Amino acid sequence: MAKFKLAILDDYQNIAPPHFAHLEHRIDVTSLPDTLDPRNENGQNALIQRLLPFDIVMCMRERTPFRAETIAALPNLKLLLTTGMRNLSLDLQAFADRGIPVLGTEGRPPGVNSTVQHTWALILGLARCTARDDAAIKRGEWQGSSLGINLSGKTLGLLGLGKLGSQVGKIAVQAFDMKVQAWSTNLTQEKADEQAQAQGLPAGSFILSPSKKDFFANADVVSVHLVLSNRSRGIVGTTELEAMKPNAMIINTSRGPLIDESALLAALNAGQIRGAAIDVFDPEPLPLDSAWRTTPWGTEGRSQVLVTPHMGYGEEELLNGWYRESAENLTLWLDGKELSRKMN
Repeated sequence: MAKFKLAILDDYQNIAPPHFAHLEHRIDVTSLPDTLDPRNENGQNALIQRLLPFDIVMCMRERTPFRAETIAALPNLKLLLTTGMRNLSLDLQAFADRGIPVLGTEGRPPGVNSTVQHTWALILGLARCTARDDAAIKRGEWQGSSLGINLSGKTLGLLGLGKLGSQVGKIAVQAFDMKVQAWSTNLTQEKADEQAQAQGLPAGSFILSPSKKDFFANADVVSVHLVLSNRSRGIVGTTELEAMKPNAMIINTSRGPLIDESALLAALNAGQIRGAAIDVFDPEPLPLDSAWRTTPWGTEGRSQVLVTPHMGYGEEELLNGWYRESAENLTLWLDGKELSRKMN
């Protein structure tokens, strides 16, 4: 009996294959770590040709989109495995129409969410100039002309106060004695109090900003924690950036298109704010000629910029757990058993 063919996409660290090794007598595994972008015609055609031979595809959430036209062009596809239980780059209805199950993963390590930890790594890295100073020392230099800033007593602005935003806010209050304000389209003070209490903080720990304009004008640090949708796309643009304090910083560990990239680049090139720390972009991976890679940030009046390659969930325990669950999902499917983590 012929083996099923599994393609593992976008596994940049080559973490996944060992988790599927025990199934090698039933499947042939191929790793394809270089991401193809199907949003342009050449990328779409290349992706289809790459995946045509495969019965099963394992994808990392939101790295390779699967639109209806992609799914329709893969006649051999029988199963899609994805990490997480929400992947907005998948057309779940199109998979369902083809009778192709989409199986996700649920597990997360206990404790503070990995994206929350990364958010604070970026806030502190930008505030204390750690990446810039590390590079300076390795060039043979010592202290430069600018200093870090003290976060205590400053105002953290949370653009979005869901589970991740409220965890970031809790750390701001308890670890740094910061004031925390929040704003999103439908947020109320009652909801803000509920989120504070869910984090073990007293009501009033998170203050609803009276308006979007006030939110950006009052924050010393803005941290973005919204889900990307048609309504939230570009929610931070020229107007919002112009309202920010000259010494303020903006952090994005959510999704790149939440911030108007051209507006942010213009503000940073003009030195309009202290700096930005960005973990998410559009597209990803960043092109080699991207301004984020090539601009000499922090020089000639430009703002400081700290960038990381979408590492908010790039955590050993998390990714190994997701791939382990995906292998369990595949085993259930191969055995014809109930699929408990089905997304469609």
